Amino acid sequence: MRVLDFIFHEPKIPGNTGNAIRLAACTGARLHLVEPLAFNFNDAHLKRAGLDYHDLADLVIHASWEAAKEYFGPERRILAFTGHTPHSYADEVYTNNDVLLFGTEPTGLPDSILNDPRITKKLRIPMLEGRRSLNLANAASIALYEAWRQMGFADSVALS
Repeated sequence: MRVLDFIFHEPKIPGNTGNAIRLAACTGARLHLVEPLAFNFNDAHLKRAGLDYHDLADLVIHASWEAAKEYFGPERRILAFTGHTPHSYADEVYTNNDVLLFGTEPTGLPDSILNDPRITKKLRIPMLEGRRSLNLANAASIALYEAWRQMGFADSVALS
C-alpha cells in the first residue's frame, strides 16, 4: 500500500513540525517540508515535540513548492487545507494517492499556492465562528486520521 503523504509549506514553529514528525511515525505517513524552514533540526522545541520518533518517521525536505510539485507528479491529487472554502474535509473521499497540504502557522497557504492549477481541491476543517485557526499539527492530525480511517487504518495494530 502507498503511504499517505502530507506537506507543511514553509513551517515556522519547530514544535509543530516535531509533532508532525511524531504523527508521521505513528501513522506511517510521509511528512514533506517545503523550504524555507524557520528553524533547524537542532532546535530544542523540535526535538522535544518529536521525542525519539525522528528515526521512525519518513521525512522529505523540498527546496521549494515547485520541487514538491515535481516530486508528486501530475497524477497525484493535492488537497489544500484552508479556511477559505465551503468544502469540509469530512465530506471528502480520500485515497492513498492523495497529498494533504497545510500552510504556515501564522498565515496559512498563500493565494499563489491556493490558486495553483496543481491544487485539486481546497478543504476546510470546521470551527466555531470567530476563531482564527487550529494549531497546525492538530489540523494535520485531524485530516490525516480521517484519510487513514477511510482506508481502514491499513497496517495499524489491531485494537482489542
